[in-house]
Amino acid sequence: MTTPLAYLNGRFLPFTEAALPLHDAGFVSGATIVDNARTFRHKLFRWPDHLARFRRDCAACFVPLNATDEYLTATAEELVAHNAALLPPNGELQLVTFATPGPLGFYSGEVNNGPPTIGMVTYPLPFARYRRFFTEGAALAVAGTQSSDPDDLLPPRIKHRSRLFWHIADKTLNDPTSRYYSPGAVPVVLDRVGTADTAIACVLAVVDDTVIYPLPDRVQDSISAKVVADLCATIGLKHRTESLDFRQICGPNEGNRKSAIALDPSELLLAGTGFCVAGVRRFACSEHVRDYPRPGRVFSRLLTAWSDLVGVDIAKQFTG
Repeated sequence: MTTPLAYLNGRFLPFTEAALPLHDAGFVSGATIVDNARTFRHKLFRWPDHLARFRRDCAACFVPLNATDEYLTATAEELVAHNAALLPPNGELQLVTFATPGPLGFYSGEVNNGPPTIGMVTYPLPFARYRRFFTEGAALAVAGTQSSDPDDLLPPRIKHRSRLFWHIADKTLNDPTSRYYSPGAVPVVLDRVGTADTAIACVLAVVDDTVIYPLPDRVQDSISAKVVADLCATIGLKHRTESLDFRQICGPNEGNRKSAIALDPSELLLAGTGFCVAGVRRFACSEHVRDYPRPGRVFSRLLTAWSDLVGVDIAKQFTG
């Protein structure tokens, strides 16, 4: 077959034919747990970590996941193998795995709900989307706040399909009437204590040559940030988790604002599945802007280490 395949509820079918019914809870209620992994040389990277997070989040959100890890792994590998064969030279894939509670019975006059939905699709890794991260550095801009908290009914660590507030954040940055107007920047949302998160990556700070991660459960659980931690240990960089209050680099501190550390980073980093790691050249919040030199020394070391780990020149993938 010369067309990309998708996997849906136990069978492979052409990507263009894969669809959820309109009464699926994933559509009606947005009740969808999702994972996004990528390939290097057409092999899934850190798949066991992605699968473990996916299963954990399904359990936390009462989304049934009846398939075994072995079955899901074999399915993912078969789907990737088929669709990767259709790529142009040097192409790579991103694999999206999703699960929902399934159809809602009352929408179709049925008594019972379900069965649950499980699916996988791939798409070519969009090198052009992230190219500027490697040619210019990433630009971040605060688009507003979201009162995320680890004790929320839906905590920020859960990776789910709803991207509504990220949609609003993106439109806010590109709205000329908004005080946050910063077209083309990656939207950043701050929680009630100033922790920064984005839809595509975890934001890390470099202070005194130490890579600092946000406190667990205050941001979406990031596999890529865990890879950065592993690489730091491998190449001799210090790393730790700590409270990161990004309001401190958005403007003058308020007198009653106290944070665990005074945040004055020498570098900011993004760690995300699609592009792995990127250096930040600018962080903006309204009229307050902080520029960073690029490429940063710590970023360069981590990018080289990640390329060595996967046997691929990552920067060249996006710029070559």
